Amino acid sequence: MRTLAPLLLAGCALAFDAKAETRFQPILDARLRYETVDQDGLRDADAVTARLRTGFEIARGDFAVLAESEATLALVGNYNSTTNGRTGFPVVADPENIELNRAQLQYRGLPKTIVTLGRQRIALDDQRFVGNVGWRQNEQTFDAVRIESGALGPVTLDLAYAWSDRTIFGVDSALQSIGGDNVFAGAGVQFGTLKMKAFAYLVDQDEAGRRQFSSQTYGVRASGTLPLHDFTLGMTGSYARQSDWQSSPLDYSADYWLGEVSLKRKALTLTGGYEVLGASGAGAFQTPLATGHKFQGWADLFLVTPANGIRDLYASAAYAGPVSLLLVWHRFESDRQGLRYGTEWNAQVGFKPSKPLGLTLKYADYDADQFGADRRKLWLQLDYVL
Repeated sequence: MRTLAPLLLAGCALAFDAKAETRFQPILDARLRYETVDQDGLRDADAVTARLRTGFEIARGDFAVLAESEATLALVGNYNSTTNGRTGFPVVADPENIELNRAQLQYRGLPKTIVTLGRQRIALDDQRFVGNVGWRQNEQTFDAVRIESGALGPVTLDLAYAWSDRTIFGVDSALQSIGGDNVFAGAGVQFGTLKMKAFAYLVDQDEAGRRQFSSQTYGVRASGTLPLHDFTLGMTGSYARQSDWQSSPLDYSADYWLGEVSLKRKALTLTGGYEVLGASGAGAFQTPLATGHKFQGWADLFLVTPANGIRDLYASAAYAGPVSLLLVWHRFESDRQGLRYGTEWNAQVGFKPSKPLGLTLKYADYDADQFGADRRKLWLQLDYVL
């Protein structure tokens, strides 16, 4: 009923504002992907999956209603989807699935403020703490109410309360939906190219087997750019402190640190950074609602932070031309006990022959030392977004 309520309210709102112009926007997002995984100790996985999102947004006056379905089909299923029982293969977390992905009502009648109610996409900043996991075929969305406001002049506010995390694992999974009282709050200011933000993320995971991820995180983030002759210097820094919260069985407090510097000239960007997810007491710094694939290597060894934490030294080179290129290197170590986890290389080539079409070739190679097993992944992907 909580999911359907926004649509019922939207119908009333749109009908009431009968004199306003009606705007209709169709939604079509299709993806065909081949993914293969070579992991020591398991059979090679081969997955060919197709995903289709369809829907619409209707807006009239200050109101808009959006509804979107999502369906994923396994054309070749030689992989462990997390729900198909094929545990002899490596995990490719793209289970077959049909679901209501988004159903939301949005109101823009307040000064410089957007209010969104219902099942929605929430992707905050770089998605290190809260994201939509857009790389996977089934998207992560939230049953939530969110207020985004710039009404206080230079200060922007973003406040969301989510009572359900709609995960990537699909309708056949016990973890399709994870209930809880989640609060995502941020306040930011901008001075020229310098952006600063304070945030608080309260994550409540009520489901059995997930309560250890319940946590409270408070932190700050700053980023900016400076012109440097023919170059642009970019800098990002972040710090956060996390501890157990609500039903968590753990007792811990851990730190997060990020320092990143980039140098850009025309289409070429060089980046170097160091990220730490610390460990303390019985726990380590976790980001269970993040778009984890973006961070700490595409081989996905560290979607859950190891008990001894992780330190990630990384460097990348990117070229943004008609054909985009990206090369990334990582060295992973523990935050305590001096363990060398391993190293990883990532490479990606992207090409857009036309506006709706995109072609991506992507590769990850993790070389294990004291954590996990060697793992190599290859993707070939075709996207069509209307």
